[in-house]
Amino acid sequence: MASNHSQKVEAIADHADADNDSSHVNAKSIVLSNEAKVEQANAHSLINPKKEITFTVGTNDIAEAAHQIADQKAAAAKAAEEQAAAEKAAAEQAAAEQAAAEKAQQEAQQAAQNAAAASAASAASASSSAATTASTETTTNKGTFKLSFYDPSVLGSGLGYGGVAANLSVFPKGTRLKITLSDGTVWYRTVNDTGSFAAGNPNQLDVAMPNSQIPSAGVLTATVEVVG
Repeated sequence: MASNHSQKVEAIADHADADNDSSHVNAKSIVLSNEAKVEQANAHSLINPKKEITFTVGTNDIAEAAHQIADQKAAAAKAAEEQAAAEKAAAEQAAAEQAAAEKAQQEAQQAAQNAAAASAASAASASSSAATTASTETTTNKGTFKLSFYDPSVLGSGLGYGGVAANLSVFPKGTRLKITLSDGTVWYRTVNDTGSFAAGNPNQLDVAMPNSQIPSAGVLTATVEVVG
């Protein structure tokens, strides 16, 4: 590069006045000075090369904020979707539990109604059976008898109040009697004893009864039938 420059300067000097030596000398001095400056500049360039300008791509704050907002919106949407799904599942479970409870209540009510109906049917059947038994009950009328009364417990007897003392030749022990009073009252008694009066009073029955319930008349008359 210095050689080119010096050649141009020398060429300029040659065109100057040949008789003017001082001009030629000055021209050469300029050339030499310029060559030195050029060499110095080249050396400085080699020692301190120029730094190239580099560009570092920085972070775009606006784009980054936009990404963060988008991520937050996506997370919020996902959370809302999960919450909606959980609420739906809870509502479905509550509805299922309520339906099960209502079904159980209906079944319990139906079972109670069935039990009540069965009980009523059973009672009706028992009543019908009793009515049938009563209607088919056979009795033999033995006529009118005198009735007297005694309290077995006062006499120290343990036979209870379901029996009657009778002439055993007329009514053997174990005979079940239907005793109908004049006012329509009906007693059922079983012959389980006999009395001292039986020999002379075959048409009299001695009915067991607590003293507190014995009729004030003391002696009554009744129609007596043998049941069975």
